[in-house]
Parts: sequence; C-alpha cells; structure tokens
Amino acid sequence: MSAIAGVMPHIVPSPDGILTWDRIAAHVHDGGGYHSPTGLIELESTHNLAGGTIYPPEVIADVAAHTHAAGFKVHLDGARIFNAAVALGKSVAEITRPVDSVMFCLSKGLGAPVGSMLVGPRDFIAKARIRRKILGGGMRQAGVLAAAGLVALEESPKGLPRDHENARFLAEGLAQLPGILLDAAKVVTNIVMFDVDRRTTATALCDALRARGVLCSAFGPQTVRMVTHYDVDRSAIQRALEILRSIL
Repeated sequence: MSAIAGVMPHIVPSPDGILTWDRIAAHVHDGGGYHSPTGLIELESTHNLAGGTIYPPEVIADVAAHTHAAGFKVHLDGARIFNAAVALGKSVAEITRPVDSVMFCLSKGLGAPVGSMLVGPRDFIAKARIRRKILGGGMRQAGVLAAAGLVALEESPKGLPRDHENARFLAEGLAQLPGILLDAAKVVTNIVMFDVDRRTTATALCDALRARGVLCSAFGPQTVRMVTHYDVDRSAIQRALEILRSIL
C-alpha cells in the first residue's frame, strides 16, 4: 500500500481481531511533523487470521461514529461479510451501513470462481474505476464471470449456515485428536484455526495432508487454517478427520 497508494499502515493490536475505538484512539494522529496523519480506519469482518471472528454491529457503529467525528473515514474489509451476516442473523446492509466503503468477495464463501465487489458512494466508485484501470484491473467480455457472481449473490448465502455447522463439526473433531490445540467454542463461522504441538510443524502436517487429498494452509510454524465452503460436505470432513488421525 505504501508503493501503490503512498500511505503508511499503522497496525493496532486487537484481541480476536476486533478493534474498538478505545484501542484505536491512542493511535490516531493529526500529523504535527512527527507522525503520518490518520486518514482512514480499516476493519475486517470476518477476521481471517483471528479464525473467522465477527465484529459486533454496535462496535462497527461506534468506531464509525468516532471516526467520522474526527473527520476521516472507515473502510470495511468484508471479504466474508456474508458469513458474518449469517452468524449474526442480520442483513449485510444493516451491518455495513455505518461505514464509508466495503469490499466483499464473490468467491470464498459465496462460491463464485473469481471476483470481489467494492461498494461506496457514487463519486468514490468513479475514482475507484480509474484506479482499477491504472492497476491493470480492467476486463473485457466479463459477462460469464458476472453471471456466476449473480448466482453467488442470490443463491449462495442460503448455504452458509451449513458451512458454519460443518466448521463447528470439524473443530469438535479436531479438538479430540492428539497433538491438536484448539478451542472449538471460538469457531463461529467457516474458518478453523488450530495449533499442532512440537512433534511436528504446520507445514509438515499440511504437506502430509495434501499428499492424501486434504488441502489446508500453514499460518506460521505451528498454526494450521482449515476453511469449510460450498464444495465441502460432512462426509468430506469425516474423511479429513480420519486421515489427520492416521497421520498424527
């Protein structure tokens, strides 16, 4: 972001990936010659690296109210915002109304082959189209992708509760395996993060699983991420757990 947009990120520690205004306030600067002036607050829901955690709507609204009072804006990285909406029992529109812009993925939980959407005021989107073009993001003959995106928007949210149920089933199964460290109660959407003990590494375990047809990702030396989605059913999770048990 520094190379492309000329801005400096300022990362604020946040338990479970949830930023509140109390945590943000001490890091807001007006410049003054010693700091880059704050111009934007960026939130993420669900929070990927925190294991699919969800921002309570009242926290988003409070952060947005204080941010707007300070004279700048809020962007929501909502790559999996439909998962958050399903888990909260609220609409995406209701959750995102306080923020100035939001991005969400047509892929990931919604299952389209490719694509993300940027939503915001008309003048903001006009500028974003120019920036996209500068970055090489213009597309031709994109109708086939748009058609898949429409199916993702109109049909896929109905299946997200099943993905969340499958993730909890996976987490509960993982928690029973030797050498796996996991608090299954923290799994609230479709992301399952767990640690492996020192007898192996995350990369070694993911490689062994991949060799037997189970795909997952290493996130650090001992942390593994698994994600449930449209293509994963209950029987597939049971097979993955059996394979993981045999490897361990």
